[in-house]
Amino acid sequence: MNKCLDKFFILNNNVKVLKEFEDNKIEAGKSLYEVIRIIDGKPLFLKRHLDRLENSARVIGLELWLGREEIKQSILKLIEKNNVCIGNIKLVFNFSVKNNFFAYFIDHHYPELSDYENGVDTILYFGERQNPNAKIINADFRRQTDILIKKKNVFEAILADRNGNITEGSRSNIFFVKGENLITAPLKQVLPGTTRQVIMEACSKMGIGVKECKINYRDIDRYDALFISGTSPKVLPVKSVDNIKFNSSKNKIVMDVMKAYDEEIKMDLSNL
Repeated sequence: MNKCLDKFFILNNNVKVLKEFEDNKIEAGKSLYEVIRIIDGKPLFLKRHLDRLENSARVIGLELWLGREEIKQSILKLIEKNNVCIGNIKLVFNFSVKNNFFAYFIDHHYPELSDYENGVDTILYFGERQNPNAKIINADFRRQTDILIKKKNVFEAILADRNGNITEGSRSNIFFVKGENLITAPLKQVLPGTTRQVIMEACSKMGIGVKECKINYRDIDRYDALFISGTSPKVLPVKSVDNIKFNSSKNKIVMDVMKAYDEEIKMDLSNL
């Protein structure tokens, strides 16, 4: 996830060439990060991502040393220098012996059209993040889930805590559908995802109820549908969790949320 793509990256607001990029400087000490999707050369939901970055810092008692405008200009500089219009940029604040700020393009895996039309396969993974409300780099946890996802040939691993309650995906948030309502894990148990927040606000506009409550993995077959949400997948229907099948991509609530989220993207990009 730390691999830098393209020819240039940003280190402390300075443009650097790819051969100067060092993974160990990011994994040493503690690092906070955000991944921002670039569409038509514009950072999507930038304000919301920076809100979350600042919140992550508050949660663990650290302070960012760059202001929002400085971060924004670094992103725009990176886009221009690499001449890239579509992709994902990772922002990293590394708190080590010497504090460093990185911005660089990373590999992205956007779902195919068929994934939205049919849904994707997922698996359950029993594991918990150490601090779910802060977006902290945890290379070991990510490697474990990535290995399992590849081994099982699925799109995502859905996390369940020590009590068997579903929290989120390894790199996404999870929403379940029951009747006319959405159900998702309480905020204190999950990463406050930017896409999650946009979805909840869009549902409020549409009159779709969203409840935050615990869902035990033993009860997921009682729900009508589910989808994952995130920077890369957007709103992505799930067709299976292990051996439990769903027809999520044909569920009206899921389809309405997908359309509403795409409209939110258009509005956000038009305001930049």
